[in-house]
Amino acid sequence: MSRVELRGVAFSFAQVRAVDGVDLTVPQGSLTAVLGASGCGKTTLLRLVAGFLAPQAGTICFDDTVVAGDGVWVSAQHRRVGYVPQEGALFPHLDVAANIGFGLPRAQRRSARVAEMLDLVELPSSYATRSPHQLSGGQQQRVSLARALAPGPSVVLLDEPFSSLDASLRVSTGRAVTQALQATGTTALLVTHDQDEALSLADQVAVMRNGKVIQTDTPRELYRAPVDPEVGAFVGGATVLAAEVHEGRATFSFGSAPLAAPAADGAAQVLLRPEQIRVTRGAVGARVEQVHFYGHDAAVRLLLPDGPVLVARVAGLEAPEPGTEVGIGIAGPVLAFPAPEPPNLQR
Repeated sequence: MSRVELRGVAFSFAQVRAVDGVDLTVPQGSLTAVLGASGCGKTTLLRLVAGFLAPQAGTICFDDTVVAGDGVWVSAQHRRVGYVPQEGALFPHLDVAANIGFGLPRAQRRSARVAEMLDLVELPSSYATRSPHQLSGGQQQRVSLARALAPGPSVVLLDEPFSSLDASLRVSTGRAVTQALQATGTTALLVTHDQDEALSLADQVAVMRNGKVIQTDTPRELYRAPVDPEVGAFVGGATVLAAEVHEGRATFSFGSAPLAAPAADGAAQVLLRPEQIRVTRGAVGARVEQVHFYGHDAAVRLLLPDGPVLVARVAGLEAPEPGTEVGIGIAGPVLAFPAPEPPNLQR
């Protein structure tokens, strides 16, 4: 399995810079998730690695071999890349065994390799004779992964493979896919816009915004120490409030809290995670605007007197009713970032 290295990779569609000077390392045998909103360039990045597009600048290497850039171009069929698209894209006229064996030498098709791949993705061997239309969405995605893994690729690329599945299938299929990748030691690059998916499945996460990779880190470190408020709010949800920092504490409209990391004194922005916000009875500090009930917990939107909205996470059966006046507090230290520069109105 290969390590993937991108250095200064860029690609434009007409005047739109879809990928803008991206540096990214996908360690051998790891799963890296590229996370970003729609239109940020993540699928274009995946297609560049696959060899479906050629970078207009920069280089792409598999281990120490250049596959694109510096006057070198290795076509997609010679990169030994497995590709799992959004909808699975199984051949409807072939059964499961024939789909999995499609990329293998003819003598190997419908052989022990097919049975091995079915076992790897946790599907019974009896599924080998089923047609794609007889499978659920999650089963189709597992067969698609088995087909990608069967030839022993250097890298597997997954393009939002769980986006069309319902919540429960997304979790179980994601778990089966990552276990299969780990079992084979496969290097994998997953593109997704789902923060929970990226944080729960990947060894490292690269956050993209406007064609650039803004931060690459482990899921835990990315959540704990985002490089800017936008990354913090995108990864896991957060509220960003104006604050004043003085001697290691941040003061904001409804209280103050110690800093999680050093920050310069003066005007700042603080990042408040939903799990940090405490909702209390009796005291008044905010009005419950909306409650989204999920059973095990609930997301509570709180309107502050001075206008901003906070989102708190509370135990489901303890959620207050909309319209209730509640007290609020902060648990634990907060992250502070420099206040944004005022706009330059000079012409």
